[in-house]
Amino acid sequence: MIGRVIHLDQVRGREAAALVVDGQLQDLLIAPPDDTVLPGSIFRAIVDRPVKGQGGVFVRLPEGSGFLRQVSGLAPGQRVLVQVSGTAEAGKAIPVTTRLLFKSRFCIVTPGAPGLNVSRRIRDEALREELTALAEAGMARSEDGLILRSACEHAGDEAIAEDIAATRALAEAVQADVNGDPELLVDGPSPHESAWRDWGDVEPDEVTEGAFAEQGVLEMIDAVLDTTVPLAAGGSMVIETTRALVAVDVNTGPDTSPAAGMKANVAVARDLPRQLRLRGLGGQIVVDFAPMSKKDRATLDQVLRAAFKAEPSETSLVGWTAMGLYEIVRKRDRLPLTEALA
Repeated sequence: MIGRVIHLDQVRGREAAALVVDGQLQDLLIAPPDDTVLPGSIFRAIVDRPVKGQGGVFVRLPEGSGFLRQVSGLAPGQRVLVQVSGTAEAGKAIPVTTRLLFKSRFCIVTPGAPGLNVSRRIRDEALREELTALAEAGMARSEDGLILRSACEHAGDEAIAEDIAATRALAEAVQADVNGDPELLVDGPSPHESAWRDWGDVEPDEVTEGAFAEQGVLEMIDAVLDTTVPLAAGGSMVIETTRALVAVDVNTGPDTSPAAGMKANVAVARDLPRQLRLRGLGGQIVVDFAPMSKKDRATLDQVLRAAFKAEPSETSLVGWTAMGLYEIVRKRDRLPLTEALA
C-alpha cells in the first residue's frame, strides 16, 4: 500500500506497533518481557556510590541499580529523580539521566530547561505565532520549558491546550514527589502509546488494529530477523551481533567491479539506519564496505550523513579506521528485536 500506515497489534502475546511507509517497514516496537524497565520510565532513586573511572554514580532503584553519568552536586544517600534513557545489557545497570522529559502527543515539558519552542517542521509563521501564544498561556508562571511538536500543525487549539495542561500537571506532580524510598513514579510508554505519541507527528494515512497477519507485517518482521539483507544485482548486507559490537559486511555478489562495489555501498548506507532501528541494535557498529577507491569515501560519507540525519536515536558517525572499516556509535534505546521476541 502506498502511504503512511500505523499498525497496532500483538506479537507472541505482547503489544506491538509497526510503521509501514509505501509498503516498507520503517519502525517496529514490541513490548519487552514483563520484568524489563521501559525507556522513559521515571523513578525516585537514591544516590549510591561513584563508579571509579567511568565518571558516574550508581543509583538505587526499587529493583536493581541505575547508572547515572553525573557526579557533581550529588552525594551518597541523596534522593534524585531520574529517567530511564535506554536499555541495559545483561548484568549491567540501567542507564538513567536527571534530564527529565515529559512527552505527550502535542508537547514536551522540559524541567530545568526553560523556554518555549515550536517544532521547526511547522513553517507557517502565522501558525507558529498562534502556537507560541498557546504555549505562553499554558506555561504561565512555570519554570519548566515547553516544546510544541509538529503534530500541533493539524490539531485544534483546545486539544493542544488540554494536552499542555495535562502534561504540565504531571511534570509538576512528579517533581514535587522527591521524598521517600526508591519508587517508580511514571511508567515508560507502551508500543501503542509510543506509536500514537511519536509516529503521528506526520499525519498517517491509515491506522489498523489487529491486522499484522492480514497486512503482511509478520512477514516483514521475519525478514528483519534474517542476518542477510538482499541488495540489487545479487549483492547483500550481512548484519551480525557479538557481545562487543555489531558487524556489518557488504557483499557485491557476482559483479566485483568498482562500480558494483560503490553501488552496493551507497545502497547499504541509505538503508543502514532503518536496519539498525528495526533490529534494535546499538553500541559500537563496524561496517566493512565493499572495496572502493579512497576518493569515493567522501561521497559515501555524504550519503551516510544524509541517511542518519533524521534518525531519532543519538548516533555518532565516527568515521574510517586505519584498516578501512567504518565506525558508528549508536545509543541503545530499545531492546534488540531478538530479545524482545524471546
